[in-house]
Amino acid sequence: MILSFFLKEVAFISKSIEEIVDILLKNYKLRVFEDGDPYRVLIRTILSQRTRDENTDIASANLFSKFHTLEEVANADVEEIQPLIKKAGFYRVKSQRIKEISQILIDEYHGTVPRDINELLKLPGVGRKTANCVLVYGFKEAAIPVDVHVHRISNRLGLVNTEKPDDTEIKLKKVVPKDLWIDLNDLLVQFGQDICRPIKPQHDRCPIKDYCDYYKEINNN
Repeated sequence: MILSFFLKEVAFISKSIEEIVDILLKNYKLRVFEDGDPYRVLIRTILSQRTRDENTDIASANLFSKFHTLEEVANADVEEIQPLIKKAGFYRVKSQRIKEISQILIDEYHGTVPRDINELLKLPGVGRKTANCVLVYGFKEAAIPVDVHVHRISNRLGLVNTEKPDDTEIKLKKVVPKDLWIDLNDLLVQFGQDICRPIKPQHDRCPIKDYCDYYKEINNN
């Protein structure tokens, strides 16, 4: 009986997710990052930590306008990298990490980015969100990167009930059809930046509020 209820609940959420994604696809255009190059996606995601997308764009463009390859980055002095990525914040730590990762990729992975999440997680400073971003945007592998937007929106919608992003990833993988995994992060990030903001979400403009537990809760009080 419990298993039957659980399966029905999963099926209901999966159908809701399909409808939500369909609506979001009509409102947002899927983006392409760094031409899908796994190394550039990896570095860009590291640069994006604790900063805004526009700062990441500037830092990434600056870095790769001077150093075009993984080898060039690995051979660069940290002092050369720092001013290029300063806009992304925490540039001293990030520059050291970028150089270190680049050298590890040369020494241990023949100059290529591994296509396996367990290997990606061995790289310094690479957590599950970054690793999953590389899989999705660098290799077009089915994965669900969970950042603050995905975590917040998934809980507001009622798709999951979690405290930590890693738990959100696990739960989402159980209820989201696998063919939707690749698009989910990009759509929810854009939606989170535009409408479903951390503070004062734009309910009057929200195209999926009918699916949202958070919206229903605040309007019933």
